[in-house]
Amino acid sequence: MKINKEVKDILLSRLLFSLGILLLIRVGTFLPVPGINHSDLAFYIERHSVAKNLISTFSGENTFVIGVFTLNIFPYINATIFIQLLLGFSPKLAKLQKEGDFNGRRSISRLTRLITLLWAIVQSIGVTLYLRQILFDWNYTLAAEIVLWLTTGSMIVLWLSELITEYGLGNGTSLLVYTNIISNLPNILKRLVLENSENLTLPSILGISLLIFSSLYGIVFLQQGIRKIPLISSKQLNQFSGQDEINSYLPLRLNQAGVMPIILTTAFLVIPNYIVNLQIFQWLNFLSSFKIFYWIGYFVLILTFSSFYSSIVLNPKDLSDQLQKMAVTIPGIRPGLQTTFYLKQIIKRITLLGATILAIIVVVPNFIESTLNITGLSSLSTTSLLILAGVVLDLIREIDNIYYSNVYNNMYQ
Repeated sequence: MKINKEVKDILLSRLLFSLGILLLIRVGTFLPVPGINHSDLAFYIERHSVAKNLISTFSGENTFVIGVFTLNIFPYINATIFIQLLLGFSPKLAKLQKEGDFNGRRSISRLTRLITLLWAIVQSIGVTLYLRQILFDWNYTLAAEIVLWLTTGSMIVLWLSELITEYGLGNGTSLLVYTNIISNLPNILKRLVLENSENLTLPSILGISLLIFSSLYGIVFLQQGIRKIPLISSKQLNQFSGQDEINSYLPLRLNQAGVMPIILTTAFLVIPNYIVNLQIFQWLNFLSSFKIFYWIGYFVLILTFSSFYSSIVLNPKDLSDQLQKMAVTIPGIRPGLQTTFYLKQIIKRITLLGATILAIIVVVPNFIESTLNITGLSSLSTTSLLILAGVVLDLIREIDNIYYSNVYNNMYQ
């Protein structure tokens, strides 16, 4: 693919726009919220791992500042997950999305922004209440100011991410998450080396390298893997013979659910820890000492949530109805109920295959960690690798789209 000067200029301007916005957001993350005594905050964070983990979740490792953009894009991500789950249980919202017109998309977009605002307020209040035990000059006026700053900052980040999506290169939300992951990678690798300096032998280094390579290969396979179902129009049906070449396909992705099964599984497995901490059902503490139960539970839950989420994203009945409206059929399969049953079976198989690969990619690092007696390897989470690979692949696709769009425009001018 030869890129001409015009396409290079478009890509460069979009890239610089995206980098400029990302830099602005990154600076805003470390711009202190007025009113907070950050000396007290830094003193407390240095001595309390829970507070350090809370701040690092939002702002990154070794951060001792509550910034204006501390909440970042996380309220919007939570709101999006909530909306996607809501679509599976609300026929009215699902119908609105299926209609696909401008008003339907705008209504769902408005609802997502409203939930983002509410989620930002809740998270801001949570951070503010946690600061109560840290700051000596904490009062309700200061609390209200912190909530206002953090909520406003979160909504500004959402607006800036939408600007990246519209005028820049890449999806704004994905790039923000990508930036957060990349910024933490040096600290993760440093901790991995420091904590395991005695255990890092040549076999373990080779094992870790093989694990990372295999995980990346599996993730790219999951992201790019599709099952092509051949399609033929009703006009071609009478002329079709079994030896004719079919050029039209219905692509079904191997991993319809993305990282959602991992997120839901991780959230679900936090519950036993809370129960143990409350000193209820102490036998759970005994089970938690056997990591094999954790791995089996993780594996089964990922399979379950993958099937559940795929059924929300991809409905065989809806696909069958759409094919029938378009006067398109699957060769050898009758339209209607038979097509629905056929698609249901295919979706079940690819979901099971995709979920199994995803579960193996998630569980194997924990197994290697225990086998090689290495700590911190699970910090290089599958969720992070999935997001990193997904963002890179999306950028490649967008560059291809810009290139071919420019080629077609020049052809018809």
